[in-house]
Parts: sequence; structure tokens; C-alpha cells
Amino acid sequence: MPPLRKIDVQGIEMAAKPNKILSFEAALAELEQVVADMESGKLALEDSLVSYKRGAELLSFCRSRLDDAQQQVRMLEEGSLKDFTASGDTNADR
Repeated sequence: MPPLRKIDVQGIEMAAKPNKILSFEAALAELEQVVADMESGKLALEDSLVSYKRGAELLSFCRSRLDDAQQQVRMLEEGSLKDFTASGDTNADR
């Protein structure tokens, strides 16, 4: 198995394409595959350890991206979306 790549501040590098950053969706799909492989019980001990480490990296990356998205939603709710209604009128009772 090729060595794992380190987590980059901007994302996780893909093992097959070392210079390409994973999207959240790609990282989640890879994490799901790692979990499925580990749950199958067919991995050797060393492969299980490598998979566990990769899964932990992917989980950290996904959590970080979700935290970022949650922060962006909070900022929008506190700012421009605070007084928005479906009709476009503001509601003073909010």
C-alpha cells in the first residue's frame, strides 16, 4: 500500500492524485469505503491500521468542512438573512 499523505490546511490530498485536493463529497465517499472495507473483516492487521489512520484523517477533514459550513450559515443568519421572509418583506416581530 502506498504511504498516506498528510492533511493539508486546505484539504486532504488524494493518494492516487497527490496534487488534487478532495472535495467534502469525495472525502465522505472515501471514508464510507474505508469503513466498509474495515467492517468486512478481510483486511490484514497492517492494512487495518493504515485504513484506520486514513479514516481518522478523512473524518477530521469532513468535520472541519462541516464546521466551516456551519459557521458560514451562522454568519448569514446573523447578517443579511436575518430579516428575510418568503415574500421579500421584513417582519418586525422576529
